[in-house]
Amino acid sequence: MEASRTQPVSGIYPQADDLISLRFAARGLSLMPQRPVSATTAGVYRSRFRGRGVDYLESRSYQPGDDIRNMDWRVTARSGKPHTKMFQEERERPVIVLLDCGPSMFFGTQCSLKSIFAARLAACVGWAAVQHGDRIGAFGFAADRHQEMRPVGSRRGALALIRHLIKWYQPPTGGDALAAHSVEQAGQALTDALKRLRHVARPGSLVVMISDFYGINPDTRRHLSRLRNHNDVVACQIYDPIEMQPPPAGVYPISNGQQHGMLNTRGQRAQQRYQDYINDHFEQLKQVNRQLGIPLQRASTTDDPLSIIKQLFC
Repeated sequence: MEASRTQPVSGIYPQADDLISLRFAARGLSLMPQRPVSATTAGVYRSRFRGRGVDYLESRSYQPGDDIRNMDWRVTARSGKPHTKMFQEERERPVIVLLDCGPSMFFGTQCSLKSIFAARLAACVGWAAVQHGDRIGAFGFAADRHQEMRPVGSRRGALALIRHLIKWYQPPTGGDALAAHSVEQAGQALTDALKRLRHVARPGSLVVMISDFYGINPDTRRHLSRLRNHNDVVACQIYDPIEMQPPPAGVYPISNGQQHGMLNTRGQRAQQRYQDYINDHFEQLKQVNRQLGIPLQRASTTDDPLSIIKQLFC
């Protein structure tokens, strides 16, 4: 567990040796809820999630004692004799990490950038998935790019994920790359990623969303709802501690890489507007996830990635 404890991470992009070393900390880490619920779904995943955990095998003639909920009504109607569906336990479940690679993730004041924390969190998910026989895949998104990694099993899948994380979270370089995107662009990037994921994710997959979720909008909610209909979805909102409250009263130079201005926080009204924006952002995100039945966990860059995963699946 020592490798996962919160400590400053050097550099501004993920390091391969650090992400690989997390495999030891992820041993015994479960991506299944530890707390059972009153209802039991079919298959090996017994939880609040609706992951199927089983694959259809065949249909056979109905026998006394068979569960009527598994009746194959199409074959029954066609043959004139009752038939029931047979299932086998799903050996590999796709686990897909949806990663925000937008400019707002390349920010941090304590321990690490949000992007590095996201990479470490994703690596822990990857190691936990493959160590339990699941396959790990990933989607990286930003306003100007979209990247995918198909689900792969075993150690090969975890190492492939790490290679993609290092590539996706390279620090921006050049004037164009440093330019920040608007909140609307950030929201559209997330919406587009969810739309794409809906069409490629195998039903019953586990989707782990890692983002700061700036720019979430009604379109995002609609695609997220449709994704949730056929998959298990959990969300982790990453933030830096300094984002949670307005900066001390003063005048600060600000830039998005192309334009420059001054931020005046001397007045109480300006500080209150900042605090209201942060509070409204979190409340909106919390409300959307609550309505869709998606577990949401907030994570500071000072937190331990393993503890965050445990809280998500407790």
